[in-house]
Amino acid sequence: MKAARVVARRKIEFLDVPEPGPLDENEVRVKLEVLSICGSDIYLEYDAELPEEDYPFVPGAPMHECAGVVVESRDADYAEGQRVIVIPRDVAGMQEQAVQTAGRLIKLPEWGDLSEWVMCQHSGTALYSAKHWGNLMGKKIAIIGQGGIGLTFTMIAERQGAQQVAGIDLEEYRCRKSMELGATHTINATNENVQEAATEITAGNLFDVVVDASGNREGLGIAVGLVRDEGQIISFSLVDPVKVIFDHRELMGKNIQINATVIAATDEPVKEIREIVALKERGWIDPGVLKSHDMNFTEAQEAFEMYRLREDGVIKIAMSF
Repeated sequence: MKAARVVARRKIEFLDVPEPGPLDENEVRVKLEVLSICGSDIYLEYDAELPEEDYPFVPGAPMHECAGVVVESRDADYAEGQRVIVIPRDVAGMQEQAVQTAGRLIKLPEWGDLSEWVMCQHSGTALYSAKHWGNLMGKKIAIIGQGGIGLTFTMIAERQGAQQVAGIDLEEYRCRKSMELGATHTINATNENVQEAATEITAGNLFDVVVDASGNREGLGIAVGLVRDEGQIISFSLVDPVKVIFDHRELMGKNIQINATVIAATDEPVKEIREIVALKERGWIDPGVLKSHDMNFTEAQEAFEMYRLREDGVIKIAMSF
């Protein structure tokens, strides 16, 4: 079957690999139909400066946002033909089939485009983090980074009744998208002083909650500056290099609460993904609006480069087989 993998920094190789063998009890085989690149696939894997011995990656890596159809099952809860989001083993979803168990599968309705339903995977991870900010009604929130994850935070905050939702990004097109999806204000960090703009937006009070969804090692430090005294920072981003610098005295002097939120590190890594599928199904939120491009699996190299360089107004790419 067809597969792809990273074999060097910024280089993807296509290859043929054997199909998975016979299923064990409770395993399910999924024919993957659509994949979506995550920011972490870029800055932690594809674009990261890794030791030479880390290459090549295992076939299929890096890719963890995947959707398809069950074609064989040894789990009575997953019949053939059931549409699912699947969290692949070894973060290796760039291949035509994946074998997984129920704990990493999310059922999908029969209606709608899989290239839009797959967006629930990454938006579900943001929902997990958003639960940590509590009741936003009447509060002021800033979200650093307005890629797919940051825009999900923007949509959730707007729906939860935040008084101000400020989307912060380096790209003007993402700031515009932020306004479309519920932001009351945006800050373009390329040509605006973020701290001064935040002070003006909040009339000097700064934000009650700041979310770092930047994927940048400077994000946490920026968040410390933007949050009010006794405010809260939601840290979403994994960054490379792993060590970051921020003003510890300011952090302590403001009595800031920091919540580190990584759904994959929990005992229920798909709970909120299932919840956001249900929320999309009833019309409360639609992560599908984050899809900006449809591409073919054979264009994986071009897709990863487009995402890395933020070309052509990219937010989320759906790659189909």
